[in-house]
Amino acid sequence: MPHGISVGRYVDREFQKLEYDKLWSRVWQVAIRADEIPEANDYTVYRIGDRSVLLVRVDQNTIKAYHNVCPHRGTALADGCGAFNEGRIICPFHGWRWDTAGRNQFVLERQEFRDGELRDSDVALKEIKSVVCAGFVFINFDRDAESFDDFIAPVRHYLENLAIGEMHHYWWKEIPIAANWKVAQEAFFEGYHVPATHPQLEPKAAEFIFGEQAGRDVQFAHWNVEYDAFPRGHGRFYGKKTPMAGNVHAQNGDAVAAMAARLKLLADGMDAQVLQGDIDVLLTLKGKQLQAGSSLGGEYVKALYARAAAEKRPMPAATPENLGMWGGEVFIFPNFLILPQSGNAMMYRSRPDGADPNRCIFEIYSTKTYPAAVKPPRAVVQRVTDTDDPQQVLLIPRQDLSNIPRMQLGLRSGGVRQTWLASNQEKIILNMHQELDRFLMV
Repeated sequence: MPHGISVGRYVDREFQKLEYDKLWSRVWQVAIRADEIPEANDYTVYRIGDRSVLLVRVDQNTIKAYHNVCPHRGTALADGCGAFNEGRIICPFHGWRWDTAGRNQFVLERQEFRDGELRDSDVALKEIKSVVCAGFVFINFDRDAESFDDFIAPVRHYLENLAIGEMHHYWWKEIPIAANWKVAQEAFFEGYHVPATHPQLEPKAAEFIFGEQAGRDVQFAHWNVEYDAFPRGHGRFYGKKTPMAGNVHAQNGDAVAAMAARLKLLADGMDAQVLQGDIDVLLTLKGKQLQAGSSLGGEYVKALYARAAAEKRPMPAATPENLGMWGGEVFIFPNFLILPQSGNAMMYRSRPDGADPNRCIFEIYSTKTYPAAVKPPRAVVQRVTDTDDPQQVLLIPRQDLSNIPRMQLGLRSGGVRQTWLASNQEKIILNMHQELDRFLMV
């Protein structure tokens, strides 16, 4: 088994070109969240390399993806996002027009084209394969692509059981990063980095790492993490212990305060996965006696689900497997990560930015389920201009993002030919690269 990854895969322009030619042109990939176009006639544009895709909501149950090009003389039909007035897609150059189902409705001076015999079908918008699954719109440019069902099969179980399709927009940020797209996403493929990168989350482990604690009586959180590498490059990690476990004999008041303080670090540091409302639910347990055989974690989960039931808010089933995924991760090859929690999920996407392998576009999504009486908001992106600004990027992602350009600088230094990968903690990274090779070698 390989022990690391060749540096050229992260810094070489020709390798990135090969990825555009053989990966992005043929792989199922998340183009958008369906929340971006919630109403009929809404549209948005997805870009990957030189390719531009126009995604349109035709009606409540139908989203279509088209090549973003007018068949007349190649003008891009749309930019950014918005809504087509009365469902009319109009080329800004000569006014040719289509409906949202891609059918041509108007060609100015039609009689001058194809000897007066131009058919609507000749100039219909060119559709791209697309599938809506778990609130995502996946696309594939390859007409002969493998079936989406085969592609998603290794992780479909988790998307469905964790109610990812019920998660909706809370906030979404786009961040330009001076690093390769793979470097950026691989920073989130393991929990091994937490003590050094996020010392506030594991203070004793951080003290040990930074030489401030004598002895070796330290428990690292990543010792409680299991990693699975799935076929087709997908993967996941999860906790060996669920929130139901532990705290059985703890004094209730002290235990509630300690757990609330820990969750507060996550809520204030990310405003994702754990939200202030979840902490408020925990605090309702203060002063209450634990039932015999129960635990604070178990009572907290019950309280979360009781609140959700009262609000008619969708939640994943409270099974040990689902609870074990709280704080874990599901990776969808090639570039989408989902970190589920109690009816919330943080998501990451990393994409190459043009021809430069040393730049990428990184996105963070905070999503949650909403009560039945609340209409989920439209997903609107916020573009980050300064990753060091705590008003734009909160502490925990700011800590993660501080490492990523430094990794890229080191990889470009000429002082390293390959990285080293831990056989267990970093197995999802290796699995992703092996699947990448399956595309590149065809």
